[in-house]
Amino acid sequence: MHVLLFFVCFSVMSLLSLGYLTWDWMSPNQVENESVQGFGDRSPVPHPPHIIFIMTDDQGFNDIGYHNSDIKTPTLDKLAADGVKLENYYLQPICTPSRSQLITGRYQIHTGLQHSIIRPRQPNCLPFDQVTLPQRLQELGYSTHMVGKWHLGFYKKECLPTRRGFDTYFGSLTGSVNYYTYDSCDGPGVCGFDLHEGETVAWGQAGKYSTHLYTQRVRKILASHDPHAQPLFIFLSFQAVHTPLQSPREYIYPYRGLGNVARRKYAAMVSAVDEAVRNVTYALRKYGYYQNSIIIFSTDNGGQPLSGGSNWPLRGRKGTYWEGGVRGLGFVHSPLLRRKRRVSKALVHITDWYPTLVGLAGGNASLTEGVDGYDVWGAISEGKESPRLEILHNIDPLYNPARSGSLQRGYGIWNTAIQASIRAGDWKLLTGDPGYGDWTPPQMLPGFPGGWWNLERHVEPKKSVWLFNISGDPYERFDLAEQRPDVVKELLARLVYYNRTAVPVRYPSEDQRAHPDLNGGAWVPWVGDGEEDNWDGVYPKKTKDRKKKFKLSKTRSFFRRLNTRIMSNRI
Repeated sequence: MHVLLFFVCFSVMSLLSLGYLTWDWMSPNQVENESVQGFGDRSPVPHPPHIIFIMTDDQGFNDIGYHNSDIKTPTLDKLAADGVKLENYYLQPICTPSRSQLITGRYQIHTGLQHSIIRPRQPNCLPFDQVTLPQRLQELGYSTHMVGKWHLGFYKKECLPTRRGFDTYFGSLTGSVNYYTYDSCDGPGVCGFDLHEGETVAWGQAGKYSTHLYTQRVRKILASHDPHAQPLFIFLSFQAVHTPLQSPREYIYPYRGLGNVARRKYAAMVSAVDEAVRNVTYALRKYGYYQNSIIIFSTDNGGQPLSGGSNWPLRGRKGTYWEGGVRGLGFVHSPLLRRKRRVSKALVHITDWYPTLVGLAGGNASLTEGVDGYDVWGAISEGKESPRLEILHNIDPLYNPARSGSLQRGYGIWNTAIQASIRAGDWKLLTGDPGYGDWTPPQMLPGFPGGWWNLERHVEPKKSVWLFNISGDPYERFDLAEQRPDVVKELLARLVYYNRTAVPVRYPSEDQRAHPDLNGGAWVPWVGDGEEDNWDGVYPKKTKDRKKKFKLSKTRSFFRRLNTRIMSNRI
């Protein structure tokens, strides 16, 4: 009897060590009484893989357990520890550009979205000539689904996720909504309902916390699909942890010791996301996807300290081109990884997911011709060197020009008044106004924002060029622009090269027809698909036609002020 018991125990432990069995690491009250039958897919790994891309909104570099033990994210920590942590991973400093680069694989200078975000009343969206990532995956036989925040425009039905490659869509079209009521405002008195099922308004779904609602939808998709019949692509785009700071009370209680109220609520929202990812991972195992799945976790930009986020010890915040704005949290978890449980320093950019995922889906190089991303799966899975050597963070000709910048300060190569940033190898160059550039300590003190805000200030009002060796100085404390003019000139020349390939900025004036009061109280498409677009002079060129400039000045100035609040270098 003892021999038989020993043999059974030994067999179970062996299967666990080989990964063929796995314990359910969810607590019973969080699995909604689901059976564990089928938990742990033992089937041979077919091809191509199921792809689950999870994106959070405004989660800072310091807002995850494996970077900061004050934040409780056991699920994300475990998935990252058993996978590959991407610690040299970059994206854009604000929402729309990051999402556009993920979906198109192209820098925003090549899509016209160089400036700010797409506002709810702007007749603007992802350009129609771009073949999106989900469209490519559809061509390769995938069932494609999106759940959560879109924020890539919706003025025409052609702009909607279901017209851009997703078989199904459930979520919000604008950039920020109430987590319970799904009301979204674009200024005082300009508010409307924003929750959509496909191409219709989902009025009946209001009342549930969005992080939970979106998770339930993903689990429903997984339960209703046959993992062995067709590969699945799910883009789960949480609105969390973007403002407004809202969370069920049970998530706030573990953070009651944090003196800063905003930080306490923000941390609770992160924990809600962590539990959501645990539920999604459980469903992947239960329904037989896990052994042939790739889970990618990514933020969309840096955190906003004014709203509880933290990028410490990185410099800057959301909306800036300092590392705190553009270096993101990211990891890959998958049984298909050849080298797991490691930290990758390979240079990876958000545009790289497009060719990487198309390649994993079985697509050839012709399907990603012309994109700015690289296939980085070898670097992630096997630890090879990244094919990426440089990143154009952006060139924004509409952002407020730096008063101290000039062509002369750019050695006659580049006008340093223009906001731009580029990374090449170890070097990073910034010109113009990069945005608010302090190092903001963790928000632990009760006197927010006065108590800790002035602990470290770094103001250089007359500068318009910065150079950093990011590998040796990831916190951007030592500006080497004066010591290494040779490197500055080389990177300025690269900006000129990229700028020659830029398309005109698409940043049209607001359209009053978009007001929810004129559309049944909801944010919905308001322009007919056959109606011609009118991009009214939004690309700055030398002109003597001052009357035309003045005609647009009021609307333009409104959006400039709004953009300044998002990307300002002032408090």
